[in-house]
Amino acid sequence: MLGERDSLRDTGRESSINTGRVLLAGLLVTALMVGLVARYYSLQITNYEQFLTESDRNRVRLEPIPPTRGLIMDRKGRLLATNKPSHRLSIVIERADDIDRLLDRLGELIVIELEDLARFESRRHRRRPYEPVPLKLQLTDTEQAIIAVNRHDLPGVTIEAQLTRYYPHGDLLSHVVGYVGRINEREAARIDAANYSGTLHIGKVGLERRYEAILHGQVGYQNVEANAHGRVLRVLDKQPPKDGAILRLHLDLDLQRAAYDALGEQRGAVVAMDPRTGGVLALVSNPGFDSNLFVNGISSRDYAALRDSPDTPLLNRAVQGQYPPGSTVKPMLGLAGLKLGLVTPESTVPDPGWYRIPGDSRRYRDWILRIRGTGHAPEVDLKMAIAESCDVYYYDLARRMGIDRLAQSLKPYGFGEKTGIDITSEKAGILPNREWKRGYLGQPWYPGETLSAGIGQGYMLATPVQLAQATMVLANRGTSRVPSLVRRIDNQPVGFLLRKPLTASEKDWSAVIAGMMDVVHSRRGTARAIGKGASYTIAGKTGTSQVIGIAQDAVYDEDAIAERHRNHGLFVAFAPVDDPEIVVAVLAENGGGSSAAYPVARKVMDAWFGGIADG
Repeated sequence: MLGERDSLRDTGRESSINTGRVLLAGLLVTALMVGLVARYYSLQITNYEQFLTESDRNRVRLEPIPPTRGLIMDRKGRLLATNKPSHRLSIVIERADDIDRLLDRLGELIVIELEDLARFESRRHRRRPYEPVPLKLQLTDTEQAIIAVNRHDLPGVTIEAQLTRYYPHGDLLSHVVGYVGRINEREAARIDAANYSGTLHIGKVGLERRYEAILHGQVGYQNVEANAHGRVLRVLDKQPPKDGAILRLHLDLDLQRAAYDALGEQRGAVVAMDPRTGGVLALVSNPGFDSNLFVNGISSRDYAALRDSPDTPLLNRAVQGQYPPGSTVKPMLGLAGLKLGLVTPESTVPDPGWYRIPGDSRRYRDWILRIRGTGHAPEVDLKMAIAESCDVYYYDLARRMGIDRLAQSLKPYGFGEKTGIDITSEKAGILPNREWKRGYLGQPWYPGETLSAGIGQGYMLATPVQLAQATMVLANRGTSRVPSLVRRIDNQPVGFLLRKPLTASEKDWSAVIAGMMDVVHSRRGTARAIGKGASYTIAGKTGTSQVIGIAQDAVYDEDAIAERHRNHGLFVAFAPVDDPEIVVAVLAENGGGSSAAYPVARKVMDAWFGGIADG
């Protein structure tokens, strides 16, 4: 049997098959070895740099180091805007298993507002890989503890320490300093994305916005080595950030508070300046708001309350509020009349209490008519016209001057254009003339409108900061500087820019300023109440601007008029007269008249001369 099986085997064929198999296996092993060597060569030689870079990207990452925002201080070094430590909750998207489930879980643990979720969704689409995306910017101690206890169930969640902007004086400085807020999409499109890496806030209004580039600083970077779970093992190299600069202001915190307190519940504004430097010593707009509400995102309810308030607390009345300047322009027009030779200090105008344009039957009343039933005096000269604010005198002067010359005379004081103060959203006011009316209203100019302009009414509008600048021109007898809030950036002085001077003879300056002194210090001056007991001399001018028109034969009855339709009160002043140290402009919105404004100015000046100036 065995022999038969042996005779049936084809050993040659089996040998051939085995040899083929061995060769095939050898070829396969050789091919695999060649492939392995080729791949090894590619990894180690040909594509070494590429794979090393990709490896480093997994192991080493570049992290931004945001700069510390610069501080804002008053002239004595007291902090007006600073930074305080806080903690924010962020998510690294790449480490979160299920982002929707994670957000739901976080919402079960702590309160997350809809606004927070909306900002998170917006920011997660414009981030760098492995960059933490902020979800909630300010965690309480309790919220931090809750997150820490549940960290095992919150993959990708981190709690980061940060510095948050803080305004220690609340609404006292809200319109000056302004506030920062979260960077929105429109702002993200215009800023340098690299320099704002890791930064969530940007200046929105006030000095915070005007000096954003200086306050923000320059971002730094560090290369860190991390493990597979993203935990930082070590810092490989570091380029520190350049922190924002410190702004030192002209503004004095004590004087700011004195002005704020002097206004009390009165809507209005106070601007105080140093006429020697143009530095703004106080700038108050009342009512204000708490700037801290905006830093980490104001709630819809709180913002609606501010936006819809009839008192418009978001309006900076000092630089955005535009009001008829009223009789505060009379000293300036008096000087113009002297320069043009239309009047002299001794020339007089008859004052029966009303004025008529030749050929026109309409009577333009003087404010004194409803009080005395007659004029200020049978004949009124320049000094009396300023001291007692005689409308008839200025009706006559305006008619003879004409609207175009009148407007040209007020232009050097800064009316009709922005002062250039270093704060946002300043308005230019209106200095009307024939060309302006035809261009904006498409109508001719009428003679009666010139008379209204002569007492600062009609189309003419000015901001309180413009009135302060114009008063600075009078205080310095022609010279003035561009108003400035910031005095130094770090140790570098800024501002102090001279404006084009206004020239007039010494006699003319003296005549006008003598009238302004009588406003406060004479028996019949319109602000004589604040001259009593003053230890320094004051030159001032009262003003009243109408909010609603009064018919020719009607009588203004304040008690019968709605509060918001009552006249605005104005007052401008400088002191001491011989060597001015302070200029003040006060607006009392719907205060009824200047009697609501000049006591505020006296309190501000008393505070200044009572020791603040030397502090």
